[in-house]
Order: sequence, then C-alpha cells, then structure tokens
Amino acid sequence: MSDLLRAPAEIKYAEELDWLESVDDNPKPFAWRLSPKMLRLFILGSERADGLDREISQKWFGDRNIVERAIVTLASDRGLLLIGDPGTGKSWLAELLAAAISRNSTLVVQGTAGTTEDHIKYSWNVSMVIAKGQSRESMIPSPIMTAMEAGSIGRFEELTRSTSDVQDALISILSEKYISVPELDSDGIVFAKPGFSVIATANSRDRGVNDLSSALKRRFNFVRIPVVTNKKSEAEIVRFRTEELLRRHQIELDVPPTLLDVLLRSFGDLRAAAASAGSDDEKLESALSTAEQIGVLEDAVLHSNFFGERELTARTLASSLVGSLARREPEDLAILNKYLHGVVEPRSKDEGGDWPEFLDGGRDAIASLS
Repeated sequence: MSDLLRAPAEIKYAEELDWLESVDDNPKPFAWRLSPKMLRLFILGSERADGLDREISQKWFGDRNIVERAIVTLASDRGLLLIGDPGTGKSWLAELLAAAISRNSTLVVQGTAGTTEDHIKYSWNVSMVIAKGQSRESMIPSPIMTAMEAGSIGRFEELTRSTSDVQDALISILSEKYISVPELDSDGIVFAKPGFSVIATANSRDRGVNDLSSALKRRFNFVRIPVVTNKKSEAEIVRFRTEELLRRHQIELDVPPTLLDVLLRSFGDLRAAAASAGSDDEKLESALSTAEQIGVLEDAVLHSNFFGERELTARTLASSLVGSLARREPEDLAILNKYLHGVVEPRSKDEGGDWPEFLDGGRDAIASLS
C-alpha cells in the first residue's frame, strides 16, 4: 500500500475483508465474496451485539437503511443508482460495495461529455487487427464488459454527464445482460455471469445536463443519499478522513476539537446563508459539502505541517476556508466578507476562544485576494 498514492478499498481493507470472509457462514447471493449481513457490517462497522472476535471499523457514515437498500438492489437483477449532492459519499459507498462483493472496485467508467459507447462496450487493438484480423484477442473490453464476464460489479460514475447515446447503450446491457459484437463471425456475444450488476452515481445538481430516459430509469433502483446535516455525524466523517490523511502523509499533528467545531459551525452558517439567499449571486459557488469541508481541513493541516509551526491554528484554518471557497471574484469574496463581519465578528466578542484569531485570519486572507 505504501507504493500506491491511493489504494482501492479492496487493497486498503484486504485484511478485514479476508477475516470477514473466513467467518462468514451466512448465505451469499451469486458469487459474492461476503453475505449481505457481513457486507453491511463491513461498511457500517461492528457493534458489540454482533458478537465478533474483533472490531470492524466504520467506513461510511450515513443511514443504515440506505446501505441495506443498496445491498438488496445489487442482490436482484437491477442496477443501483446512487444520487445526491456533491460530497455526500456516493462514490465512496459504491467503491466499498464493489470491493466487498467482488473484491474489485476498479472496473469504473467515468461519465463525461467525451464518454463514448466504446467506453462501456469494447474497442479494438488496431495493431493486432491489422496483423491478425478482428478476434476476441484483438478486442479491448470495457470495464463494464470485464465485469460482465467475471460476474462482478461494474461502476459508472457521473451517469448524467454522459450523452444520450451512451445511456441508451447501457439500457441493453442492463436489460439483456449481454453485449453483441457484430464484427466477429463466431463467439460474437459476451454474456454476463451471475453476480454482474452496475452501480452508477449521479449528481443531483446536474439535473438537466443529460436527463435519464424513462427506459433507463426503469433499469435502476434509485437510492438517494442526503446531505449530512447532523453535526455529530459530520464531525465523525471529517475526523475519520483527516486521520486517514495524517496517516498517509505520516504527519503527527493534532486537530483540536475546538477548531473542528469552528469549521463545522462555519460551514453550517454558510449553508444557512445560502438557503436564505434570494439569488445565485448571493450564494457561494461552492456546494459547501462535507467533502469540501474535509478539503479545507486537509489544506490547513498540510500548510501547518509544511510552512507553520506543526500546530493547527484558527488563523490557518480561516485562510484555508477563504482560499478554498472563494472561487468567483468579487462575488464569493463579498459573501465571505459579509459572513465574517455579520456572524464571526459578533461571535468572537461573545464567545472568544478561537473565534477572534479565526476572524483575523479570514480578514487577512480576503485582503490578500482582493
């Protein structure tokens, strides 16, 4: 793992997955490596009532019902579509599900305006075609086709960003469970093995980019992942990701609970301001997601480690917040300045603590960008 910038979940948690598989005597659908019960436990973590001989860490923080519905969907012959705002953990949940079910979460197609039908079906090795003609050996299978042949989980990120012809090609795969290769005289059909399914993700803010057809919608079970609004749950997510960051960079630096509280409250204030704004110009361009909150803290931690005194301060946190969220000039800077003067300044007088230093750091950061 030390040789990988970012290890996929099946490598990162290989030891846990091996152990769970060794003690799992529950029925498993198809060729799943874990049973639905153990799969849920792997994602949400173990509790004392589970009666295991070891603790399993929680990896995704959210509603248990969301995870259970996703697992039940994959145990059927329907695809799973995880939909929600940016930063709600859709891709991470999809990766964990694929890693635990088939021990391979890397069979991924990334949906963009440039994604073509070849990306979800197959293409050809031109040099081999010229030398030997078209054959199964000269065919380059897509990640989806590879998943079909292996009876594994294929993933499709940002489905609504791909064009309608790509989405239409996915309809036949999900309904017929095979891909026809008309260029081949024999062996021209690739059938899906039991266990094959597709987990797709879609950004709810991309509505209207490339809307899904009703035919494609019928092939998916929709599971909506809401924005985390519970302060305790969000704090757990941010702390979990930050600890991972510190381990990966081998950084010994504490994140004081008081500064984590300042970050959580700041994002809560800015979300409330965005909800009450009358127009888009009065809202930050940022989605103010949990993922962006983690990004702010990550930036502050790294800056403190490399250029500070190896101690996270409120000033550095405020500078990272302004630098990360100010994407439009002058609109976003004006919104952040209004927040500092209207909310943070009175709070620094009333509560003290880290807020005065946070206020000074935010003002200095805005001044440097203006």
